[in-house]
Amino acid sequence: MQDGEVIIERRGTAGIIRLNRPRALNSLTLPMIRTITEALEAFAGDTTVASVVMTGEGERGFCAGGDIRALHESARAGDGLAGTFWREEFRLNHMIAHYPKPYVALMDGITMGGGVGLSSHGRHRIVTERTRLAMPETGIGYLPDIGATWLLPRAPGEIGTWLGLTGLDVGAADAIHAGLADLQIASSRLGEVIDVLSALPLGSASGDVDAVLRRFSEPPAEGRVQRNAATIDRAFRFDTVEEILSALSGEKDEFAGETRRVLLTRSPTSLKLALHLLRAGRRSASLAECLGRELGACLHMLDNPDFFEGIRAAVIDKDRNPKWSPASVEAVEAATVERFLKPAEPPLSL
Repeated sequence: MQDGEVIIERRGTAGIIRLNRPRALNSLTLPMIRTITEALEAFAGDTTVASVVMTGEGERGFCAGGDIRALHESARAGDGLAGTFWREEFRLNHMIAHYPKPYVALMDGITMGGGVGLSSHGRHRIVTERTRLAMPETGIGYLPDIGATWLLPRAPGEIGTWLGLTGLDVGAADAIHAGLADLQIASSRLGEVIDVLSALPLGSASGDVDAVLRRFSEPPAEGRVQRNAATIDRAFRFDTVEEILSALSGEKDEFAGETRRVLLTRSPTSLKLALHLLRAGRRSASLAECLGRELGACLHMLDNPDFFEGIRAAVIDKDRNPKWSPASVEAVEAATVERFLKPAEPPLSL
């Protein structure tokens, strides 16, 4: 398949999946999710395929996440598409995490939300000097999904909490430090990487793929988040957003001040919900458990005013000035968060 929003191709022994919406930063639609799923199923059963490579067309981004405009329109229409999208996307995330063949994600450029789901659950996660990785959902009145509440709590210290609450982006070094990527390779060499992977013999194992990738890799410099890990650990170790904001006020460095200012621009409801889900994810036994919990929260998002307001401000009117309701974390009642924690009906089927 050489056209459309997803390009599926075979090159030697490699199965290659290319996201092909470069003008939309390869944002995911439901048909794309279905095409990717079908391709992965076919490659898994194809004895002539040794490895699978996931990449994005264009120079700006690997994948900026789900098409939130489409989700917004579905929620307004009440047509059920948003719920179907999340269910099928989460199944795909789980499939990638348990994929039987070496799966290589080339996270070149913007990698956010659903793009993290397509990559960070995989076995071989490659970043470049152009990578900007983020889970930006609290900034649009939403929540870190795609299994992020499994991934982020397993980052060193409280860096995952910082990523999930602030929604700020990080580069290659911090993505690796957070355990969301494995190696850095120059963007100019990704074509060579695919060529070598496609020449691997059938029966090649994950170790063979790893050896190829390490041959092209370069050591990352220390990232900004890693440099400020001690501050992050002190401020984000608490289990309430109020305590985190108070702790940041007590820190005297510029990084803490900037972090606090960013948090105060995020949806207060999303912040409280995200922190609850991240702490629950830390105690969870599996990715499946986290995905099921996230799906319930996502479905209840369809009745959340901040979800509509956040997307309006970000992608519809683009005024970047959302009016959150309630407007402060202190005003978010426990019952408001609790209603997002009701299980999805029917439960997520994996």
